[in-house]
Formats: sequence, C-alpha cells, structure tokens
Amino acid sequence: MPAKTLMIQGTASAVGKSMLVTALCRIFKQDGFRVAPFKSQNMALNSFVTKSGEEMGRAQVVQAEAAGLEPCIDMNPILIKPEADSKAQIVVMGKPAMTLTAGEYGHHAGELLSVVKASLDRLCSEYDIVVIEGAGSPAEINIKRNEIVNMTIARLARAPVLLVGDIDKGGVFASLVGTLALLDEEEKACIKGFIINKFRGDLTLLQPGLDYLESYTSKPVIGVIPYYHDILIPEEDSIFRGGRAKTEDAEEIITIAIIRLPRLSNSNDFEPLQQEAGVEVRYVTSVDELGYPDAIILPGTKSTIADLAYLWRSGLAESIIQRSKNGTPLIGICGGFQMLGKRIKDPDGVESKVDSTVGLGLLDTTTIFQPRKTTRQVKAKVIANEGLLEGLKGEEVTGYEIHMGQTTGNDISPLFLITGKTGGEGGYTDGAVAPGGLTFGGYLHGLFDNANFRQAIISKLRQRKGLSPTPRQLIPSREQQYDKLAEVIRRNLNLKLIYQICGLETGQ
Repeated sequence: MPAKTLMIQGTASAVGKSMLVTALCRIFKQDGFRVAPFKSQNMALNSFVTKSGEEMGRAQVVQAEAAGLEPCIDMNPILIKPEADSKAQIVVMGKPAMTLTAGEYGHHAGELLSVVKASLDRLCSEYDIVVIEGAGSPAEINIKRNEIVNMTIARLARAPVLLVGDIDKGGVFASLVGTLALLDEEEKACIKGFIINKFRGDLTLLQPGLDYLESYTSKPVIGVIPYYHDILIPEEDSIFRGGRAKTEDAEEIITIAIIRLPRLSNSNDFEPLQQEAGVEVRYVTSVDELGYPDAIILPGTKSTIADLAYLWRSGLAESIIQRSKNGTPLIGICGGFQMLGKRIKDPDGVESKVDSTVGLGLLDTTTIFQPRKTTRQVKAKVIANEGLLEGLKGEEVTGYEIHMGQTTGNDISPLFLITGKTGGEGGYTDGAVAPGGLTFGGYLHGLFDNANFRQAIISKLRQRKGLSPTPRQLIPSREQQYDKLAEVIRRNLNLKLIYQICGLETGQ
C-alpha cells in the first residue's frame, strides 16, 4: 500500500516548516508508523554527506534522525548551493550536476521534476507516511510556473497541505489569508488547515483572531505553537548569535569569534560550542565586532575565493593575521582552512574567474581547486600534540568532507590521520598545524560534535585565560531534543485532526 502523505508549506521562509516536519516525523514514529521526510528541492549551504558519499540538505538529515532513519538521498534529491556571481551549484541525487543562474534554473525544471518524482515514488513505496516540506511560499507568483517544491509536489503526491505562519514577525493573519488568496482554486483546496508558530503570551487574547480566520476561510486552525528557547534542534540555514549557556560572570566566559563570511556554509558545525556552559560564540562581520576574542574560527564557505576577497576588502584579513601572530588561537574549517594557506589556485575556473589569489599565509599550504568534488564521511585520529591540541594525540574523531579543492604543503605538520572513509580505508593525513599549535585547520565538518575533542579545546582556552576548567556537562542528546520537541507539538496541535486529514485512523 502506498504511503499516506502530509505536506507542510509556509507563508514565507523561516516560519518553522523544517521544525514542524521534524516534530511530525518523531510523533509518527512514536505512534508506530514507518515515516520518512521529503523535500524535493532544498536551497541551503548547510549540507551533509551520507554514508554512501552523497550530499544532501542538513534539514532533511535532522528530520530523518527524528524518524529514526539513516539519511538517504531520496529524502532531498535536489540541493541548490548559492555561489558567487548570482549563480548556484545544483546537486542532483547527491552529486554536482551543473552551475546555473536563477533564470537558467527554470529551463531545467521539467527534467528535474522527473528526478523528484522517482525519489518520492521510492519513499512512498517503502514507508507508511511521508512528511513533505515545501520551500518559501506557494504564493511566489513570479516563479510559480516552474516551481517544483510547493503545490506542484502537493499535487504530485496527492498530499493535504498545512499552511504555517510565524506570528512573532507580526501580520500572521494577513500572511495566511493573503497566501490563500493568491492560490488558484485547486491549490486552495489542497490547504486543509493553518498552524500559527512562535506565539508568546496569553492564548485567550489570540482567540478572536483564530475564530475570525476560521470563519473567513472555512479552514480550521490546527494549532498554535508557543515560542520556545530550550529545544536545540537546528533549522535549515540557522545561525544563532551568542552562546546557549553562559555563566553570569563575564570574566568566567571564553569568547569564540566566528567570521560570518558572506557565503558561510555548514554553520551547524558550531552549534555544539554554543551549547557549552561558559562559552560565548559570536558571529562577526567587521573588525570592530571582532575585538579580542579568546579564539577565532574561519568557517566553511561555498565560495572560498570570493569570501577571501571579502576578508581583504573589509580589513578582517589583516586583523585575523595580527591576532594570530599575537597568540590568539585560530582554527580553519574546510574553506576557512584553505584561506589560512599561502595561496589558492583555480586554474580550471571551478569556483571563480580568478586564476590565483593570496591567502592569509598563516599555514605553509597551497590549495588547488579541481572539478571533482570530495564528499565522504571519515574517521580520524588527532596526530598533532602541541598548543590547543596538547594531550589530544590519538583522540578519535568522526566527521565528513565537502570540498572542491585539494590542499598540500611543504613540510607541514598534519592535524589528522584519516583511518577510514566512505567506501574504503584511510591511510592519509588531513589538515595542517602551524608551529606552536595555536593556528590549525582541516577539512572535517562536524569536528565539534566530538565531545572529547570539543571539551579539550575549551579547557585549553580556559587554561590560557587563567580560568578553572568547567565541569563536564551532560548536554541533552539529539534524541532527547527530538522527544522534547515532539512533546511540545503534541500539546499544541490537534493531532486527531491531522490523522484524519492524512486518512489515518490512529491518533490521540
């Protein structure tokens, strides 16, 4: 029997679609169903590599985890990764397929829709329920003709749609009614109810608006989700400002500055740092914001050469170099690691029209971009043993690589020994460490998800500042966070009605 389907669409981006799909995947799993998430087309710079070496959007990875599944590429067959010069890399079934402008993308909608349909059909044949996430708004009438992510998918999957609005932004009733008004009659019929997200305050004061919305549209309000602060599940491209848990005494805090590059990717790399007590994480875009932190991180980026040029233009490059020379620890991840070297070359025009550019010169390395993209999960051991890395030699870590370039150096001290990778064994090194061990970088995303590595780095930073070590804390697991989210959504959605809308008899 083919799966039942349910689709979550929104009045705009960032209204909570990803969160609701995550919650519903966990709820349906808890209720005994085999459930899978699906998003036909995801535009995001937060991506992940599956066990089979395919790249997909991070949001669907989170949703798969909530459903108790290993992420697979059918859950997100098309990933759009914005680059410099108003172009984007189009990743199809986990592999780079083409680089297009927005205007060019529409010409490929038909062929891409066939890929989407095949993935959706496979999921629907394997699971009881498929929860589908839309993108942006279905009322984006300027691109409606070629869209393959909202109402086109709802019709393809015969999916009832719940429309979500964000009340925290204001104007939620106008957003819901206005979105509905811009749909044609067939699309309006797909909308089976509304969900209002991020509500603060007394629900009774909202009731007159809910009553009017239901009366005016003849569609039910499925629920009102409260604004919450203590459930730490990443959304599609979220960047949180500030640490999750701080001590009250500012002198007891260590500050980590992350350079917010224009095309920053995989910002989820740093969420584990934000959850640590006594750690303040700041995303900075200028020299004034940089100040004098206890450590600096240069993150990954989809466009290394363009974002390196931004560092030089903004004056951040000189400030980062000076801070590093004065002893501030500096860590580069993926594109940030490439920037730390002496030179970046792009002879084949893989990333830009710039053939060669000067890096920050803090590592004796050179990166050369190549047409083939590296995407793999890896296991590694730390082989450096000085500076921030003192005492970590032999520590095992896991992570994943997503990059176009290959980095080499002259007599460099590597950071990791790769002991295993997607599809085979390791036996090669990754990364580089400057003399003294305070500046280093490598290609591994997900590095700070490794608790022992993360907490050892934090302890070294505290020691350098003359602070006592923070006690090891039990950060709630991702599984606990999914259960906590599901509990909140259960309390605030009419699940019995949702089950009825899906054509299922189970539900409380």
